[in-house]
Amino acid sequence: MKPAEHKIRVLIADDHTTVLAGLASIIGMQSDMVVVAEAADGRRAVELWLKHRPDVTLLDLRMPILDGVGVISEIRQKESAARFVILTTYDADNEIYRAIRAGAKGYLLKDARRDCMLECIHKVHRGETCIPPALVEKLAASMSGEALTGRELEVLTLLARGKSNKELAAILFISETTVKGHLRNIFTKLNVLSRTEATATALRRGLVQF
Repeated sequence: MKPAEHKIRVLIADDHTTVLAGLASIIGMQSDMVVVAEAADGRRAVELWLKHRPDVTLLDLRMPILDGVGVISEIRQKESAARFVILTTYDADNEIYRAIRAGAKGYLLKDARRDCMLECIHKVHRGETCIPPALVEKLAASMSGEALTGRELEVLTLLARGKSNKELAAILFISETTVKGHLRNIFTKLNVLSRTEATATALRRGLVQF
């Protein structure tokens, strides 16, 4: 067994107690890793990171008080070399993009095999990036199109909630003609042909949330 000072020091943050305990158990059984701290919310994760300065932080994407992206952003303002692996149930394009843009070097779904998770920790510790090919393809697809404007996202969100053109116009204080123009732009940017397709694509990519 490696001396403690030569082990990969890991901080785990997840708001689900059973998940947190399970991850701590798996990592704790590895001869070359040690869990230095556990956090159940994002704010506590930042505090514990500053206290322990772990080699790798295994981070849930959605947590109370401060989400995973917020945790990464705060810590990287103080230490740009900090290394993070996002472990989440969400594979929406927008979620992946936000995490990678914030500075995550690894992104895994919670149903990933144990050996995949451990290998990801090793890779990120070595300074490498660890994102499964399927998620890389999803990320590339979402970035290939032109970004939606703030107004177009507003229209898309209301569209996903089943609002008609007339209702959209009334809510946003614009004309129905303007609404139709926004819809044309949205359809083009998302490469879809209908309101139903636009809604389905927006939900899949994480562009709208309920």
